[in-house]
Amino acid sequence: MRDQALFDKIDLHLIRVLHTVLTERSVSRAAIRLGMYQPAVSAALKRLRDLAGDPLLVRSGAGMVPTDAGLRMVEPAASILRAAEVLFTDARGFEPQSARNTFRVAASDYLDPLFLPQLVSQIKAQAPLCHVEIHPLSAESDYQAHLALGEVDVVIGNWLKPPDELHMGRLFGDEVVCLVANDHPAVRRKWDAASWLAAEHIAPTPTHPGAKGVIDDHLDSLGLRRNITARCPHFGLIPAMVASSLLVLTTGRQYCERYVERLPVKILDCPIEFPRLMYYQLWHERTHASNSAKWLRDRVKAVAAALRKE
Repeated sequence: MRDQALFDKIDLHLIRVLHTVLTERSVSRAAIRLGMYQPAVSAALKRLRDLAGDPLLVRSGAGMVPTDAGLRMVEPAASILRAAEVLFTDARGFEPQSARNTFRVAASDYLDPLFLPQLVSQIKAQAPLCHVEIHPLSAESDYQAHLALGEVDVVIGNWLKPPDELHMGRLFGDEVVCLVANDHPAVRRKWDAASWLAAEHIAPTPTHPGAKGVIDDHLDSLGLRRNITARCPHFGLIPAMVASSLLVLTTGRQYCERYVERLPVKILDCPIEFPRLMYYQLWHERTHASNSAKWLRDRVKAVAAALRKE
């Protein structure tokens, strides 16, 4: 009876407040994200603390951090919220024109620079009432955890070997080439592997802790190391940096081709043979059967296919 009485005091809105407060680690930020007044969030947090018999969120220096009990609640709360969304959305079937879902996409900007703009455009054209959130893949982001917790619906990027525990859909493969300024010495004279390795390279900041990226992972497997003298977390800015320097960008041909007519740059073959860059979308088992998530993955696949035909 006691368990039933406790269960009767919990509603889905309270679970949403719990998850938002614990992930934002701030009552004020949670209120903004929830579209609520701060006193209402504080009152809901008090109810949650009473139910849990634990403070859940405590002060630490200038900020707040979850207690051990609070940390243990984050994943179950996310699971409940995602299950509720799937339960009601998929029970009705997914109708893009009337749906009000929020689609969360985590993506690397190593992709074709037209990819994300066209994906957002297609989603908004076909599902005008839906919201779209684009999340970056950065050194601080743990995309596997974000997928597992329901914080993102799909992750898009390139990996030599995607994680086995996630579902994977192949988008396209691309040839590895080099982008250099028009007046780079390599344009006038062919380079060999040694001169390519010794050249000044620019590389993206790794997308997750411990990652080197597919280019440097492959060089490691060959016992080679290139001379990286610059790194940038904003991949879309790198071609302009290359255009006004002696830096070399090594990445996919499709990405480089978008800049050849816009910047004073040229595409050169790489003197070291690389496997093709493979781009995928990854998703978690929790959304594998969801009609709305399937629709989103179909949009990702359609945009990737259309860009390959251009």
